[in-house]
Amino acid sequence: MAAEAAGAADAGRAPRLPPRWLQAPPLLTVEMHTGGEPLRVIPRLEAAEAAVASSGLSLLALRRHVAATQDHVRRALVHEPRGHRGMYGALVVRGEAAVGDADLAALFLHGAGYSAMCGHAVLALGRFALDYGLVAAPRCPETPVRLRCPCGVVTAFVPWDGRRSGNPVRFHSVPAFAAATDVPIDVPGHGKVVVDIGYGGTFYAFLSAEQLGLDVCSSKTRDLVSAASAVTEAVKKQFPLHHPESEDLAFLYGTILTDGKDAFSEEPTTNICVFADEQVDRCPTGSGVTARIALQYHKGLIQLNQSRTFRSSTTGSLFTGKAVKASALCWSFPLARGLRGRCCCCGSVEGQKSLSVPGWGGGRCLGVLLSHKQGFFIREGCNGNT
Repeated sequence: MAAEAAGAADAGRAPRLPPRWLQAPPLLTVEMHTGGEPLRVIPRLEAAEAAVASSGLSLLALRRHVAATQDHVRRALVHEPRGHRGMYGALVVRGEAAVGDADLAALFLHGAGYSAMCGHAVLALGRFALDYGLVAAPRCPETPVRLRCPCGVVTAFVPWDGRRSGNPVRFHSVPAFAAATDVPIDVPGHGKVVVDIGYGGTFYAFLSAEQLGLDVCSSKTRDLVSAASAVTEAVKKQFPLHHPESEDLAFLYGTILTDGKDAFSEEPTTNICVFADEQVDRCPTGSGVTARIALQYHKGLIQLNQSRTFRSSTTGSLFTGKAVKASALCWSFPLARGLRGRCCCCGSVEGQKSLSVPGWGGGRCLGVLLSHKQGFFIREGCNGNT
């Protein structure tokens, strides 16, 4: 009878969760987004900071080092089951050796690897830096936040009311330039198209979707992604890239299909960015808009300080950008410019460092802090099933 009573009592209880693995230090992430594009911020990874401190690595060199020795971190946080196909990440790197005269440094992570620049991440990291106390003396009504990226130092300008950050955030990019215009490219399955190649912290190929028999506003996203990916692969094979400062920056990040409306207009122009391994940007793409503005300025389609609005074809979110200064540097068609957009912090996730990936131990558990309208709850799983 006692056993039956105990069994009935157990039946009324929730299933017992597996124990959490508490021997490893926690890995904290902060979940943000800009214009619908996610950003999983990793505030600290000691292994990366130790590599900078011991070897004096530049941020570009650290990008190579992390890819070679710590890529399990990217895979664990960006890929399924903790991430998803559209996930993007930023690894904050602290320490004077990495940061220098900036407020913070960051590496950018995506599903296929590491980028050299990310505009939507810069906008979000500007707010992150203020709200997490990484800027020594923030000032009202707007605080400049200097962020060292692999491509160079950019400055975000973040509204500050004395207690917390706000929107809209804007940033000044590294010098952007038109690398090549009207380049004929043979694209398998689509024939010959003409592309422009611009640099906004990383290189993109640009063309109107119409050249591929598509409409950036109404065609299926799958069709746009397949066509853009075919262009990316064709450009990589047929047009070698060069960057005057570092060959580590001389890679084509992706292709941006547009509505063809490059001439100045008060109306938004729409585009879709397909980068890395067919990953789709849900915002208009900060570094891509930077490069597109450089191309428009080079072609005489816009003037300095003439703002244009860019719209994402997938979410409808908007970025506004303009060319702010033309400079005579040592490479062709350089341009510095500014961009603004909206971003927000969605919540935070805290998990154990042993995430069932190589180097972090296997068969361990992950505790995840999730939020909802009425508070927070903990979800735990084992062997990566979180």
